Amino acid sequence: MIIGSCQVDLMIYEAFSLKEKRHVIKSLVERLKSRFNISVAEIADNDIWQRSTLGFCCVSNSSRHAQSVIGNVMIFIENDNRVEVISSLVEIL
Repeated sequence: MIIGSCQVDLMIYEAFSLKEKRHVIKSLVERLKSRFNISVAEIADNDIWQRSTLGFCCVSNSSRHAQSVIGNVMIFIENDNRVEVISSLVEIL
């Protein structure tokens, strides 16, 4: 069993309140879950209205497939113009 995990730090420029941030993050999380069948959650920066840290993971039987899924998720996040990726940390276990 191979587990691919990623931590992504995001900047949300159009959020001017926690409510607006939650709207953007909740939308992004639900789209990621439905499109890629991954587990994803906001794991840090809960009270900062222009920053967010998402964590997501996938389970596979090959490391190549796990890396492919993580790469596709990162491309999807980077193409969402509501957020900007500041940094990411990928681990394959």
